[in-house]
Parts: sequence; C-alpha cells; structure tokens
Amino acid sequence: MADISSGARADLYPEIEPFNAGMLELDGLHRMYWEESGNPAGAPVVFLHGGPGAGSAPAHRRFFDPAHFRIVIFDQRGAGRSTPLGEVRNNTTPHLIADIEKLRNHLGIARWLVFGGSWGSTLALAYSEAHPTRCTGLILRGIFLCRKSEITWFLYGLKNLFPEAWHAFAGTIPESERGDLLAAYHKRLIDADPKVHMPAARAWSVYEGSCSTLLPSAETVAYFAGDVVALGLARIEAHYFSHDIFLPENSLLDNIGRVRNIPGVIVQGRYDAVCPIVSADDVHRAWPEAEYIIVPDAGHSAWEPGICAELVKAAERFKKHK
Repeated sequence: MADISSGARADLYPEIEPFNAGMLELDGLHRMYWEESGNPAGAPVVFLHGGPGAGSAPAHRRFFDPAHFRIVIFDQRGAGRSTPLGEVRNNTTPHLIADIEKLRNHLGIARWLVFGGSWGSTLALAYSEAHPTRCTGLILRGIFLCRKSEITWFLYGLKNLFPEAWHAFAGTIPESERGDLLAAYHKRLIDADPKVHMPAARAWSVYEGSCSTLLPSAETVAYFAGDVVALGLARIEAHYFSHDIFLPENSLLDNIGRVRNIPGVIVQGRYDAVCPIVSADDVHRAWPEAEYIIVPDAGHSAWEPGICAELVKAAERFKKHK
C-alpha cells in the first residue's frame, strides 16, 4: 500500500537535494536507486516507501531534520527509479530485506532508524525482525500486515466505503472474472503488451489513490495515475498479493517478539480505509512497548495533516536515541 503525493505542508522540513546518490547493482537483473540527504555525519535513518512498487519521492526527505539526520531513501526493486521498472522476477520480500542490508553495508552504516508507512511498515517489520540489531528504532504508519483478510478487504471490502471507486476498479474486468479480481488483474498486469497492462495498472492505482485520503484529493489521485507510479505499484502489488508477500501467514505478528526491545512509534489514521486500524491495533497489542498514536481525523495517506505532523514529531523524538 502506498504513501504518495505531498502538498505544501507547514510541518515538514524545507525541500533539500541529495548530497550523494547512485545505482546499486543487486544481481544480473535489478539495479536499485538510492540517495542520501541531510547531514553526512548525522544519525542515519532509512525511509521505506509504500506499495510495494510505489517508489519514493523528493518530499519524503522532508519528514526529517536535515541538520540532525543522514537521510537514506531508495526505490525498491522494480519501483521508481530502480530498473527494470515493474520487474517481478527475483522480486520477493526476502529479496527486499537483503537489498536493505546490502545498501546499509554499501553506505558503511552500522545501525539506523527505520521509517516506513503502509507497505513500508510491512517491510520495516520484516526487516527489523530479520535484523533487529541493525535498528535503532522504528517509526511505522498505516500498518499493513498483508494477511489474507487485508487483501480481501482491499479487493472487495472497500466497496462498502468507496463504491464509486470500487465499481470503476471492478468494471475494468469482465463480469465473468470479477469473482477473483486479483487473478484477473495479475494476468493483465504481467502481460508484456502496454495496451493490456497500462489500462489495468492505471485502474488499480487510481482505485488505491481514490481511497487513501479522508477527504477527496485530486492531487493524490493524479499522482497515482502517473505511468511510473501506476505500473510499479499495480504490477508489483498484484505480484506480492498473489504470493502472500512470500512470507508465512501471520509471520510478522508471530515474530514481533524480536523487536519488542527496539523503541517504536506507530501512527495510524482512525479512518484509514486502505489499511484499516484493526491491523495497527493487533500490532499494538502484540508490542505494547511501542508508542501508539491514533490520529482521530485522518485516513491512510502520510500527507493527511494530522498524520504528517505526528510523523515529524516522532522523528524529532528519536533525536535523543543513539
């Protein structure tokens, strides 16, 4: 699940440019875009974008005080500026976890703060459970555990709140195939012909964007409709959802004990329709040591005013952690 679009938010830090960037060779197929901004000698923080497949954006640098943090942002396999765009071969959650470690070693970072929203929260939990000693803390937003119930909600349950968006989403698929929307979309999204995969990608991505904010946001929907975001997001989400994110069912909750001694903050919109609050509540109950902040007037997007403010404040509080 994604966290895209920004708007001019007063609580964010000013726009900055990277001081370092590159493409990391991952294997014979994938190359991963990465960048660093802020303070080269500062406290490292890594930003994990949503989707999977949504890619990062320059506005994501702005959650962090650039005088204090060494801000590391990258595009996961198949997403954003990483190449090939939308590639699903050799693209699984274990691959992404290994990529984060490869980047950490490449940059010579011993430990870092891990910040992730939506799918980024999923990957942050998976990574920290695999490598807890590499994490100084976790800031998670819009919790998504990618359980079967959550995927079913995304594909069908959102109709209860956003029927217009759902009918447009389902209406792209012939009625005879709507009993399994995931299989129908996956088949089209992996088709090599852009005339087949691009309409499906835009329909999937616009559907998600349309449901991501508490109030309608034309800016958010327009961002989701862009070709790069739509193809990366839709194709890779369908790929991961079709394979239960390549992890055992409920593994993120089952292994939460591995991170309970890591300082954590969970920020969740009360009216998050894309990643309903029940998943954040489940994580909070399994990890009561983490600070749990419910934003009472917000949906899913990181750019909802209340969520954005709480994420910036959470990063501020981590300034005192070593």
